Amino acid sequence: MAEFDWTEKYEAVIGVEVHAELATRSKMFCSCAVVDATTAEPNIAVCPVCAGMPGVLPVVNQAAVELGVRLALALECEILPSSIFARKNYFYPDLPKGYQISQYEQPLARNGRLTILTSQGEKTVRIRRVHLEEDTGKLTHVTKDGENYSLIDLNRAGVPLLEIVTEPDLHSAEDVRAYAMALRNLLRYCEVNSGDMQKGVMRIEPNVSVRKRGSQQLGTRTEIKNLNSFRALERSVAYEIERQVKLLQAGQEVIQETRGWDEAQGKTVSQRSKEEAHDYRYFPEPDLPPLVIDPAWLEEIRLHLPELPVNRWRRFQSQYGLSAYDAEVLTNERIVADYFEQAVSQAPHLSPKTIANWICGEVFGLMNQAGTEFDPYLLPVDSLVELLSVLEEGAINQPTAKAILAELFGSDKRARQLIQEKGLQQVSDVNQIRQMVAQVLQENPEQVQTYLNGKETLQQWFFGQVMRLAAGKANPKVVQQVLQEHLDHLKTSAKR
Repeated sequence: MAEFDWTEKYEAVIGVEVHAELATRSKMFCSCAVVDATTAEPNIAVCPVCAGMPGVLPVVNQAAVELGVRLALALECEILPSSIFARKNYFYPDLPKGYQISQYEQPLARNGRLTILTSQGEKTVRIRRVHLEEDTGKLTHVTKDGENYSLIDLNRAGVPLLEIVTEPDLHSAEDVRAYAMALRNLLRYCEVNSGDMQKGVMRIEPNVSVRKRGSQQLGTRTEIKNLNSFRALERSVAYEIERQVKLLQAGQEVIQETRGWDEAQGKTVSQRSKEEAHDYRYFPEPDLPPLVIDPAWLEEIRLHLPELPVNRWRRFQSQYGLSAYDAEVLTNERIVADYFEQAVSQAPHLSPKTIANWICGEVFGLMNQAGTEFDPYLLPVDSLVELLSVLEEGAINQPTAKAILAELFGSDKRARQLIQEKGLQQVSDVNQIRQMVAQVLQENPEQVQTYLNGKETLQQWFFGQVMRLAAGKANPKVVQQVLQEHLDHLKTSAKR
């Protein structure tokens, strides 16, 4: 769908539901192991409880509750002293019991908020509710010998989930992406899950509606199901807003429905009519008592919360003098923020900005080339600090430092050791550099004459030739200074 400007006449109103898998070793209501659903053999982690056999009794996983409380506190939610599990009835092939154990009227937590960073500045998204539930199984659709059928894998059935539901506070695809990224960062900071969207541990479902700008009445919403990448999220929301605007412009109605995202076609497609809460016939789960949170336990969890991403983002700017952008890049991942602060604490003689530049530039680049997420073991903090200290001392120059960094990556060598072994010490001796500058100018008389005739951009070419002659080891500042002196002298002589 071609892009067009709908913002003058219409306003998008969007709420988001996110299902986050909780990083527990066992399932929500039984002792079956949580296995990687993308790699494990089908149906190896199944028991009568998660398979929905008659007469079995669920037991709540305390670790799942703790992780749920941890995230709810990080979202500044009100934790309900008592919450109720309910049966949410719907009959899908991947739901063995015919109902899902979830929470409805009395969730684990409610009335929270999350600050997000957008191109328009900071925004606050209200969190309506946070509740615990169990995941469903997984269907694989097969066509063989002209027959269509489905295979079911129950490894995922019963895996603990946390559902986080916002108020309709978002108004663009950019807003939705920023919210999802901020929530993912929070999940990882709080170690609630890995944030690995390719493995389905975080699934995003935006509810999109459009109304005429200035209207207070909400438009008919559609829900886009099970998005597991930020790219798909942003593209699908942008498409759905535009689709609804075009329907309204043509005088047609938007149908309340559930839609899927077709990545190949780049559009949303209808899946089924959208259910309301009464369609699920919620009623309290008779086999589970109310979930009562002990106040002392709640405070213990609160005390062990990490510094949250947005607070760390603000502190990095005020404490280290970083730009908002640099602070955001460094605090997006807790492991990167920790790495940066360790480097700063080990090297008070270095500028935090210098350390930030090397981490965000060269270190990130090496990690990307290696095809890995940020891994401090590939480049220990003390190795980076030693290299930057040597650079600060003037013992090597910037290009040499970058070359050494690449050799340090993934090895147990140290910067000073490599410099000594390879003879990479920077040449700063003025007399030695004068000789090299003189040699370059003497060997290139045509370029010197062209320079004297007014093409002063050749100065940078001369600089490159000197650095080449010095095998990249000359001190660039000294080279520039000496070269300038020689060229100024040639200009003066030419005028005589």
